[in-house]
Amino acid sequence: MILQALYEYAQRKGNELPEDGFEDVEIKYLIKIREDGSLVDLVSTEERDDKGKLRGHVYEKVPMRVERTSSPKASLLLDNIEYVLGVAKKISDTVSQYEVKQRKANEKAAVCNELFINEIEKLPEYLLEEKEIKAVISFYRSNRMNGFAKITDCVSWNECQKTTGNLSFVLAGESSIVPQLESIRDFQRKVTAQRSLTEEGENDSNIVNEICLVTGEKSVISRIHSATPIIGAKSNAKFVGFQIKSGYDSYGKGQSYNAPVSVKAEAAYTKALNYLIKSKNNKFRLGEDTIVFWAEKKESETFECMFFNSFVTNFDNPDRNVSEVKNLFNAINTGKIDLDFSSNFYVLCLSPNVARISVRFWETGKVETFANRIKQHFDDFEIIRSKHDVEYLTLYQILSATALEHKMDNVAPNLIGNVTQSILKGLPYPATLQQQCIRRIRAEQKVSRERTAILKAYINRINRMKDIKEVSVALDRKETNKGYLLGRLFAVFEKVQQDTHPGLNSTIVDRFYGAASTNPVTVFTQLMRLNRHHLNSYSNEKGGIKRKMDDEIAEIMNMIDSFPSHLNLNEQSYFAIGYYHEKQSFFEKTNKSEPSEGDN
Repeated sequence: MILQALYEYAQRKGNELPEDGFEDVEIKYLIKIREDGSLVDLVSTEERDDKGKLRGHVYEKVPMRVERTSSPKASLLLDNIEYVLGVAKKISDTVSQYEVKQRKANEKAAVCNELFINEIEKLPEYLLEEKEIKAVISFYRSNRMNGFAKITDCVSWNECQKTTGNLSFVLAGESSIVPQLESIRDFQRKVTAQRSLTEEGENDSNIVNEICLVTGEKSVISRIHSATPIIGAKSNAKFVGFQIKSGYDSYGKGQSYNAPVSVKAEAAYTKALNYLIKSKNNKFRLGEDTIVFWAEKKESETFECMFFNSFVTNFDNPDRNVSEVKNLFNAINTGKIDLDFSSNFYVLCLSPNVARISVRFWETGKVETFANRIKQHFDDFEIIRSKHDVEYLTLYQILSATALEHKMDNVAPNLIGNVTQSILKGLPYPATLQQQCIRRIRAEQKVSRERTAILKAYINRINRMKDIKEVSVALDRKETNKGYLLGRLFAVFEKVQQDTHPGLNSTIVDRFYGAASTNPVTVFTQLMRLNRHHLNSYSNEKGGIKRKMDDEIAEIMNMIDSFPSHLNLNEQSYFAIGYYHEKQSFFEKTNKSEPSEGDN
């Protein structure tokens, strides 16, 4: 199903995807040479992206790199430093027998470099006469002392040695790199076409014709699938991989022939997936996971943008996220935005897993279904907030609120995928989300808007299934849940303390939140006595505030018959929500008491 959806996407995108036999490649260093092969300089193409990370320049439409397994194999005119310059990876002297291992690594690098040179020298005669190709060969062979041997003197050499990225060549005075020569591209097209003809031949004993599981047509089956690496995986990581050893044959069908995918379908789904992985608007990352998504029909591409901005924070323009979410709501409620709600929509979550890529989850459904579930998610997370806060919380803000130091690296394992699935399926949020949120509140004694919204959303999805009253967006004076009432009472006690003893290094929240939210009976009697002392500290000028606090406490206490000995996790969630609601109500009263701009 996944491969079929990707194949159909490739058919729909057509010429927007890279041509067969070509790819867009990030190249970090260019070796600039003259026509005689002498070295000009080693040039870094790296620049900092929007997040401050160094990225190499992406060169479009260069010959596709080779697929490597255990044996060395060189790509044409671009590769890593081991192949292009014969530089081996440095073995640490702390490794056992590092000298022997370093020697073997150096020998392997020399072999790789020779393979790279031979790959260029095997080009047809007419290409070997091109000045750029002659210059590259001279760099390695006839003008070695002025070219290859001098590269270690370049300013960028030390940094270049550390790179795992690609290197290539550019002729001095030229704007295009050597692999982008039109003559090289024509040659690559011929090679790709010839390979297809060979694969379709009937005489080759290695060629197998079977019914393709993707297209349903009888065609030549692809023996090895191409790499589709994501961030965190190896450069040759594959979405579909097969074991070469014959011991893993199924019903006598070896390698990929027990799950036949045609050469045509393999090329199409690979291009589509690589396109989505590199896309800016059809992909986002959460932790180590890469999530790609796409619509079945072109008419629903607007929803792709809405979907992206619903989950991802646009730090440069946060208002864009708000407007896209509002557009989504508008489309659902009024239909004013042109969306094909009948179109299928696909969401694929990928995780790095050594040399292969794992599917964390795969969700499919109609655009309308996803749109309504996303809207429900935002409704569930709606909570009273400051006028300065963003209107909608992104998935990044939600998940990071449950982690130590608000770092995504510290988010609990599997939580990212489970929460995203809950949103897309319209199911209750995972219990881990509630547990991690409460753990962070107790550890930091901080009940933030994000954390309260998490607990409200978690409780409401459960209550909705059980047909129980849902938690409100703001303070609910009719709510009788003990946890909620105790949270409100705790917030009032804190407010009285802050009013009467400003500038304290620690408040009752710092000292008592954990016990108050789990074992109320152990601390609330003490807090009541402490509060009476604080109330007596109000000055005469603040008599009105004192009466309001007294009334608020009396209102809450009238609904509490006793202090419970223990609160379970759901009641602890209500405690945090009640505490937050009550605190926000104080700000609301303050704002209302301030004169508006129109008042005299």
